[in-house]
Amino acid sequence: MEFTDTHSHLYDEAFTGEEDQAVGRAVEAGVTKIIFPDIDAETRDRMFALAERHTGTVFPCLGLHPTSVNADWKKELEDMENYLDRDIRAIGEIGMDLYWSKEFQKEQQEAFRQQIRLAARLDLPVIIHSREATKPILDILKEEKSLGNRGVFHAFSGSLETFHELQELGDWHVGIGGVVTFKKASIAETVKSIPLSRILLETDSPYLTPAPHRGTRNESSYIPLIARKIAELKGCSLEEVAQATTENAHNLFQI
Repeated sequence: MEFTDTHSHLYDEAFTGEEDQAVGRAVEAGVTKIIFPDIDAETRDRMFALAERHTGTVFPCLGLHPTSVNADWKKELEDMENYLDRDIRAIGEIGMDLYWSKEFQKEQQEAFRQQIRLAARLDLPVIIHSREATKPILDILKEEKSLGNRGVFHAFSGSLETFHELQELGDWHVGIGGVVTFKKASIAETVKSIPLSRILLETDSPYLTPAPHRGTRNESSYIPLIARKIAELKGCSLEEVAQATTENAHNLFQI
């Protein structure tokens, strides 16, 4: 079986000194392709350096994470222009995060709008980070629907109604990660009704570690644990989940 981790930060400081080993463990676990979402200028070079050491396995993206949006957000977006000649597979992760702070809410909205326009210009999918910001993000996507954006809502935790609302806006997938393995996780019930054709697997490593490793550092090699839980919830085989989600990822990110 072949799996794809569509959201991993193996270049994070949590992996300092063992980034390459973490990639190796993922490949050994059957996770043959890994998408690296971008964060900001502080970590970008480290991300690209690790991706370049694992060409064909790791695929980098480019974007400004909403929690990195501050008074200097325009300069951050200008700096991104220096990387547009790289082999990037998506614009992300971008979006809005109103959980930690609402101080730069307007700036987050404008940065998000500019980046989905960039994605449309480059004909690339987007990776959306949404935390306590579903309505403002959907409002922007509705306003900019003519752009024809496509992509994935990372760490999807919305209702089935929200999922259906997304489908009315175009070609949108949802990223399902370790949270689906948590006891009493509401997304577990929602996943039962989401078609496999709309699901992407992700870890968000080093965060959101799936059971039974919850409480420890997450990594891409844990993707099969997430896939197994989805198979259980949907009453299908692990092979079916692996095949469908891998195909979804390959089609969306052209990997």
